[in-house]
This record gives sequence, C-alpha cells and structure tokens, in this order.
Amino acid sequence: MRIALHQPDIAGNVGTILRLAACLGIAVDIIEPCGFAYSDRALRRSAMDYAAGAPVVRHEDWAAFEATAQGRIVLLSTSAEQTLFRTHFTRDDILLFGSEGAGAPPDVHARADLRIRIPMRTGFRSLNVAVSAGIALAEALRQTEGWPE
Repeated sequence: MRIALHQPDIAGNVGTILRLAACLGIAVDIIEPCGFAYSDRALRRSAMDYAAGAPVVRHEDWAAFEATAQGRIVLLSTSAEQTLFRTHFTRDDILLFGSEGAGAPPDVHARADLRIRIPMRTGFRSLNVAVSAGIALAEALRQTEGWPE
C-alpha cells in the first residue's frame, strides 16, 4: 500500500501525510512539481521529526511516476461515483490524491484503475487532502489487515 500525491500545493498537508505514513509504515510518492519548495524546512512544522520515518520517492513528473507504479492506482476524487466504503482494496493499491487547488488533471483521471470518493453531506465540496488520506488509508488498511501490530 502506498500514498501518492500529484503535484501537491501545500507543504503542511504533505508533512501531515508524511507523518501519517511514518506512523503506519506506508511509503509516499511525490509527483512533481510541487507548489512549494520541497525541503525539510518546509515540512518541519507539520511532519515534525516523523518525516524521516516515511519512505518517500520523488518523481519528476506524472510520466516518471507512471513508469514505476506497481499496483492498482486508486484515485480519490470528489467527482467519482463509487464511494470509499463500496470499494474492495488490495495490499498493493496506490492511493492517489490530486493537488489541493486543482485536483487531478483529466489524463490522470483517465489512467486511474479506479476512481472513488469519500461520501459527504450535500452542499460541501471536499475535505482537506491530509484528512482524506487518513480516512482512505484507514479503510484500505482495515480491509487488507495492514495495520501495524
């Protein structure tokens, strides 16, 4: 199981996701370009000292990520019809999240093996990407019995 972030905009969200990944033993793919200068300093406040515990692979662009992706790409999208809780996850899934400002572009949507959404009350647009990553990862790990002991 992996988390992939497509061109993330906000260092704080990336840091929070790195902390989540470190605590749960999940690798993270960062698909460049980021909307901020990727550095330990930019991530320090939200990741604290946990960032080093998360295996991170930085990819120059979508093509570089796609060339190395092994496993099903599961895109979390507010426009998806299938919901998180009606999805069957596998241990090699890659949970992909678009950027905070623009989401994922059409070619990424087209390439995803599965597009899912987290159900929300009517009238609300979206959750914070780090919160979404936590919710989706928790359900995927629950289903695959992937929680750390």
